[in-house]
Amino acid sequence: MEETSAQCVPPPPAGSQTGVSQANLSNAPSHNCSAEGYIYQDSIALPWKVLLIVLLALITLATTLSNAFVIATVYRTRKLHTPANYLIASLAVTDLLVSILVMPISTMYAVTGRWTLGQVVCDLWLSSDITCCTASILHLCVIALDRYWAITDAVEYSAKRTPKRAAVMIVLVWVFSISISLPPFFWRQAKAVSDCVVNTDHILYTVYSTVGAFYFPTLLLIALYGRIYVEARSRILKQTPNKTGKRLTRAQLITDSPGSTSSVTSINSRAPDLPSESGSPVYANQVKVRVSDALLEKKKLMAARERKATKTLGIILGAFIVCWLPFFIISLVMPICKDACWFHLAIFDFFTWLGYLNSLINPIIYTMSNDDFKQAFHKLIRFKCTS
Repeated sequence: MEETSAQCVPPPPAGSQTGVSQANLSNAPSHNCSAEGYIYQDSIALPWKVLLIVLLALITLATTLSNAFVIATVYRTRKLHTPANYLIASLAVTDLLVSILVMPISTMYAVTGRWTLGQVVCDLWLSSDITCCTASILHLCVIALDRYWAITDAVEYSAKRTPKRAAVMIVLVWVFSISISLPPFFWRQAKAVSDCVVNTDHILYTVYSTVGAFYFPTLLLIALYGRIYVEARSRILKQTPNKTGKRLTRAQLITDSPGSTSSVTSINSRAPDLPSESGSPVYANQVKVRVSDALLEKKKLMAARERKATKTLGIILGAFIVCWLPFFIISLVMPICKDACWFHLAIFDFFTWLGYLNSLINPIIYTMSNDDFKQAFHKLIRFKCTS
């Protein structure tokens, strides 16, 4: 996210690049951060800078539009007015804030290597960076948690799964995210800003912020997804037939044309040709179940949706880890190893924008993997085109 003293060239700094891991919203010691940052950025040829600006601008624009469309789709489609989709819409709002409040300034800073917007804007930018990116990550946790409860406790949770409950979960996400961004303000130093960077002298805060914003949520996501997978698999295994006793049941499923009513016919008859251990007669029970094709198709569709939703959650988890893991490894390691570690400025920029990319991937995954979203999304596009 934001530039920090960890981006300076040797002598290596004691900071990290992200807004989630900083321990100070004030500018870090400026030994040679500014000078070296200028040298690095000035060494980039103009055509490459233009290309970089275009690339980052396109990512920012795509992130803004995709999340805005998700929000508009949920808002305009009554069918999507469910607690689960409210959580998705809230995630889209968070990612939209990242694209509006954080990414444009980060683009300017990455290209120029200079901070010219003053201390107030620096503080606002860094706090927005920390809060919004943390909230985006935590939204993935509450969505997975909601999904976990819906699968493992379907009957009871269906009554508890209300818009009010979703609102409480969203509020808790933002409260915790703000709690991570506020502490640095209490030890903020007032000095002239040459770089919008942060110190990580407070190691305990660095550990608290990185663990709270990434490592704990990641472990929680892995645990929840693992439980969801196990539960889904156990449901399939439960459908296998049990061993029969002395009273045998022969079931025959008959499908009629769509719309036909279901009927059950049970016939008990003695089966003299079947042996019995105790010598008593064995009865065979023939049951004919007449079910409509429409009902069977509905069950198949529901099962397919469950599998698809679980697969989607796995894709989201994988994308999240790929996007944020490199960034948070450096964010935690740099303040601890201090002068023993050094990474090039370009590496920090790359890992920062790789994390931002997760805000673009989230809405794409949800809209492409959810049929209701895709249909509503297409209707919204057609409405915009015809209006």
